[in-house]
Amino acid sequence: MSQALRQLPAIDRWLRSDFASDLCAEFGRNEVAVVMRSHLDRIRANAVLGVDPPVGLEDAAYFALLRADLVKRRCDGFRRVINATGIVIHTNLGRAPLADEAIEAVNRIAGSYSNLELGLQTGKRSSRYQHVEALLTRLSGAEAAVVVNNCAAAVLLALNTFCRDGEVVISRSELIEIGGSFRMPDVIARSGARMVEVGTTNRTHVSDFSDALSNETRALLSSHPSNYRISGFTAKPGLKVLAELARENQLLLMHDLGSGALVDLEVADLSAEPTVRACVAAGADVVMCSGDKLLGGPQAGLILGRAELIARIKQNPMLRAMRIDKLSLAALNATLRLYLPPNDPLARIPVLRMICEDKASIERRSRRALQRLIAIPGLEACLQDDVSFAGGGSLPMSGIPSTVIQLHHETFDAAELAHRLRSGEPPIISRIANDRCHLSLRTVLERDTEDLIGAVGRALE
Repeated sequence: MSQALRQLPAIDRWLRSDFASDLCAEFGRNEVAVVMRSHLDRIRANAVLGVDPPVGLEDAAYFALLRADLVKRRCDGFRRVINATGIVIHTNLGRAPLADEAIEAVNRIAGSYSNLELGLQTGKRSSRYQHVEALLTRLSGAEAAVVVNNCAAAVLLALNTFCRDGEVVISRSELIEIGGSFRMPDVIARSGARMVEVGTTNRTHVSDFSDALSNETRALLSSHPSNYRISGFTAKPGLKVLAELARENQLLLMHDLGSGALVDLEVADLSAEPTVRACVAAGADVVMCSGDKLLGGPQAGLILGRAELIARIKQNPMLRAMRIDKLSLAALNATLRLYLPPNDPLARIPVLRMICEDKASIERRSRRALQRLIAIPGLEACLQDDVSFAGGGSLPMSGIPSTVIQLHHETFDAAELAHRLRSGEPPIISRIANDRCHLSLRTVLERDTEDLIGAVGRALE
């Protein structure tokens, strides 16, 4: 072992070799040194265990290995992946993929100056929110709207505007926590409001709300249970009933809708998700929702409601800290336009298209891919009935009948196979169930199918 360790070259001397000079010219001396140092550390650790290095450090094979690790190191980070999980709005994978029109809009705005806050008719400063407000009011039925960087910011900003130093009443069954530790009680506290819980975990009545009202009450808050359902012996008042109670007591009804659906998904038998328009029509004074869930656009927080209330929100100094940026605004504008006639948003917006694609179509696409996958040496594959989900806190517990490609390899178990798929280019994110690796084409964009098949083959070489 001692002799093997003594034979390892000094990094400085190795970096002066012909092999190293080419790599240093391509990647930079410091980066090559960092990666080679990690290799030497691994070789020393293996030497203690009596394991010889796979190649000599002076060999051409090591040059190829070192370059491959340098390339991989450059690629690691923010990358495009193929979502084969069957979860459409996958928060860990960036939620909603944008429509082509939204991508084109971002490219146009990103590469030049824009009239973000300039009135072209007046030549004077204007509001960035004007680029989407008219679209949002037309699509939702609300009098006015403003957008911020995400839905959590929308809830925080609205509560701070109307309930700071006062009380906000909310049902115990709606004290939600969603991914990333967004907890409604914490958001209410940060807004400067005081939370008043009413009812029980499973049953809350309008009388619970009315009994809790005081001179300090500023608003009633209803929160859509984005990622869970309470079933069985349950009860809670609807938005219309709460709206009547709020009006009778000159209070506000605020509704955190979450998913931001602008169309009814009854075509996919998923009509349980309330739409923004339905919440506004029910009497909610302020409705808050996301732009990158069922709406199918970029990350954004939408606040819609009565004109005088939205005007007050626009005067809140916190708005500047939460404002939407120009690229997200461009993508949101283009996405909202796809909801206008004669467009069909269920066909034009990727998230809605994936959710609404019928099982027979998924099976046809999966069968075509299967014929090519089974030609890969060592790989067995078959079709399996399965269930997809909208994800992202949308349509919880509502499974979408689907078909997946089930993979089994003669050498690798499901975990190793999934790891190899994640480590490829492009990375494929699969799902493991019943000791098998599953690929769902429901969430694979048509243009990515060829890349998926090629990446599976390369991962198993």
